[in-house]
Amino acid sequence: MVTNEVNSGGVDLHLNLSAGGSRRAALGDALRDAVRSGRLEPGTTLPSYRALAQDLGIARNTVADIYGELVSEGWLEARQGSGTRVAHRAGAVSRPSTSVVPAATRPKFDFRPGRPDPGSFPRTAWLTAARRAVDRAPLDAFGPGDPHGRIELRRALADYLARTRGVMTDARHIIICSGFSQAAQILTECAVAAPFALESYGLPFHRAIFGEAGPTAAVSVDHRGCTTDTLDTIDARTLVLTPSHQFPTGASLHPQRRTAAIEWARRRDGLIVEDDYDGEFRYDRTPVGALQSLDPDRVLYVGSVSKSLSPGIRVGWMAVPEFLLDTILAAKGEREATVGVVDQLSLAELIVSGAYDRHVRAMRTKYRRRRDELVRAVELRAPHVGAMGISAGLQAVLTLPPGTVNTVLRASSDVGLALESLEMFRHPSTEDVSPDAVLVGFSAPSERSYPYAVDALVSILELTAPNRRPA
Repeated sequence: MVTNEVNSGGVDLHLNLSAGGSRRAALGDALRDAVRSGRLEPGTTLPSYRALAQDLGIARNTVADIYGELVSEGWLEARQGSGTRVAHRAGAVSRPSTSVVPAATRPKFDFRPGRPDPGSFPRTAWLTAARRAVDRAPLDAFGPGDPHGRIELRRALADYLARTRGVMTDARHIIICSGFSQAAQILTECAVAAPFALESYGLPFHRAIFGEAGPTAAVSVDHRGCTTDTLDTIDARTLVLTPSHQFPTGASLHPQRRTAAIEWARRRDGLIVEDDYDGEFRYDRTPVGALQSLDPDRVLYVGSVSKSLSPGIRVGWMAVPEFLLDTILAAKGEREATVGVVDQLSLAELIVSGAYDRHVRAMRTKYRRRRDELVRAVELRAPHVGAMGISAGLQAVLTLPPGTVNTVLRASSDVGLALESLEMFRHPSTEDVSPDAVLVGFSAPSERSYPYAVDALVSILELTAPNRRPA
């Protein structure tokens, strides 16, 4: 049995990566097994992304993706300034035991946010695009990968982003990446970008990535998005925003604040990183254009297909200001190491053929219907529960009566319903106070199970009514 002995950051890890399949999957399975069996005790600090990647001989973004995946599953927790630790899980084993510890069970209804409907992946269209793309590809496409990305995809994206998101760019200024996590990792290696300021709510593993470049500042958010009146008081060169649909609170950045953010970047000679993770899914009116269109020289735009197609298709893109272009290409290295050429060519063909637009429109209709069904059920049966944010994206934020969020989370877990609280996404250094609220990812449950999932959720929410009498 081939194993990897890892000694990083004062922690010894004995991980078996010899199982079949990809190194990424093997690392995830090995870490879950180490936590499940008790070999990694709750509270144990894991090596940094860079240290573990170097010791195992794998890409740093692979380690970052696995850490983030395990944080979302509850195996690990990421805290600002203290690295990534093994989470304290109910019933966790503290030492190796002779008893059999069952594997984590898949929830009956998965309402965790950011997960598109896996049953809606356009298999036929993707296979058709892949066949055409491979058949038409020039010979040089199958040589060493270009860190800039395939020109076919960069041209297709320049056209697509201009007409659907208002992005002002061209193929030269687009750099292909595996998604926002890789874009963030690249930026942490660019001295001109640090220090970073992030919204007071966001994904913990994104904060952990930016935190590798030093402590990150937190900028408050409210119902109009990121607040901008205090930007001049923070120590930051780069501001990371989700302006079209703030994650996870669901706000859209107010036009005046968009202008204020751009003016801050100009005064500071700084940069705004725009994470447009689900900008194509706006349901109440025409989508707001990308912030990047206000100043392409001060905004680095990032997108991917993780919400529109699948997180399994590891293809993303950056529309990069001129002053950062060479720096980012140098940080990526001499060869493309993360995004496969066939996936790039296939996506380019999917876009050029119009199949990608058709798929996005179909998913927009489906997700709008699902959100409407959820909101109607809540309004009818649990009117004391509110919905926060705009009608958009793949998740809704439901606000609960004070003091009831843990009751809802426990009751949901008891019936096999996976939910996450708003609090778990709060920046640890922010002064913002989280309301009792849960995120409901309405996109992930299957079409057949969705009505039953909504019924199970709303039945739990009914129990939190302030005037409800015990049975």
